[in-house]
Amino acid sequence: MGTGVRRRMGVEERRQQLIKVALDLFSRRSPDEVSIDEIASAAGISRPLVYHYFPGKLSLYEAALTRAAEDLAGRFEEPQEGPLGARLLRVMGRFFDFVDDHGPGFSALMRGGPAVGSSATNALIDSVRQAAYEQILSHLGLTEAPARLELVVRSWISLVESTALIWLDGRRVPREELERQLVHDFAVLAAVSAAYDPEMAAVVRTFVRNEPGDGPFADLATRLISLAS
Repeated sequence: MGTGVRRRMGVEERRQQLIKVALDLFSRRSPDEVSIDEIASAAGISRPLVYHYFPGKLSLYEAALTRAAEDLAGRFEEPQEGPLGARLLRVMGRFFDFVDDHGPGFSALMRGGPAVGSSATNALIDSVRQAAYEQILSHLGLTEAPARLELVVRSWISLVESTALIWLDGRRVPREELERQLVHDFAVLAAVSAAYDPEMAAVVRTFVRNEPGDGPFADLATRLISLAS
C-alpha cells in the first residue's frame, strides 16, 4: 500500500518538467495568454517555486522554444534514399505535423510573441532555418550551394514558413494538398532558376532524372501540361 508521499524531483528533472508543461500550454494558446500561475498549477507546484527554477516567463518561454526548435529542425531530417520528390513530401508531412501540434506557439513565435526580437529567440529561429537549409542541400547531394541554388533553397524555406502561418488562420486548404503544392513549389523555383543558369540546370537534371512517373514532380508536370490543353 502506497504512503502517498511524492518523490522529490531533482533540479534538472524539475526544470525539464516545467519546460514540458510550458511547451504544452504554449502549443495550445499564445504564450502571451499563458500565465506563470497556470504553468505552476499544471506542474503541481507553487508559483514561487517556478521562479526558483526560471527567473520569469520569458526565460521559461525561451527554454521551451529551444526544445521546440530542436524538434522542428529534426523534422527536415530524412534518409537520403529514393527520389527527391518523395523525400520532400515526407519532410513536409512531418513539418505540418509540428505546425498542427504547436499551432498557437508556432504562430506566436513567427508573428510576434513574448520573446520575439530577443537575440536568443532570433538565434533559435535562424538555427532552424539553417538546419533546414543544410538538410535540403544534403538531399541534393551537396555540401555547398552555388549562388542561385542558395537563393532557391532559402526562398523555399521562407515560403514553407509563411504558407504554414497563413494555413493556420482557418486551414482553408486541405493539408495534404498544401504539402504536395509546396513540394511542387520547390521544383518550380528550381526550374525557373535552371532556365537562367547552367549550374542550376545541372542540379535540376540530376534530381529529375531519378523521379518516377508516379512521383510528385511527375504529377506537377501532368498538371502544368493540362493547363495548356
